[in-house]
Amino acid sequence: MPTGVALRDAREQLFAAAERVLLRDGPNALTSRAVAAEAGVAKGVVHRHFTDFDAFLADLVTDRAARVAARGDELAARAGAGDVPGNVAAVLAEVFGPVALSVVALTASRDGLRARLRAARPFGVPVLAEAAEVIAGYLAAERDAGRIAADTDVDVLALTLVGAAHLLYAGRDDRPGDAEVRRIAAASLAPALT
Repeated sequence: MPTGVALRDAREQLFAAAERVLLRDGPNALTSRAVAAEAGVAKGVVHRHFTDFDAFLADLVTDRAARVAARGDELAARAGAGDVPGNVAAVLAEVFGPVALSVVALTASRDGLRARLRAARPFGVPVLAEAAEVIAGYLAAERDAGRIAADTDVDVLALTLVGAAHLLYAGRDDRPGDAEVRRIAAASLAPALT
């Protein structure tokens, strides 16, 4: 392995390498050696930037979850425009992309990682929890706009949508079509739409 290779943004390059390993080989293949090899750097580079591999994985998961959370303002800005089930279905399709599903699988497969993440956030599965928060924020904005019934518990509805979508996406070799995702969104939202 090369040593002394300059990395512009070591953290992001290592995260990108980890994603490639996750997508190609699954969570069980994700090791510091595999990440270093994928990034084309010495194994010590991972440990130079992170206290241990679980710290690296926790930062990776936290970073990818933050990317989901960052979509909240953009989605809330759609309130009052377009079709509510269509807006939600589009976000679900994006949230449940291959990387996010791999990050959720990674979290589920590593006890040390889960423990570290729980110390920072005592509830929910990273990525899925952020998706529920983003959707709840959007649904609250739609409720304020009068397109969702005033008595709707948007937090529970968001959890329902994320749970249903996760079951639709998880464990498949293919991605569900847009119509399948929209069907789940429309059926879940139907009682709340005005």
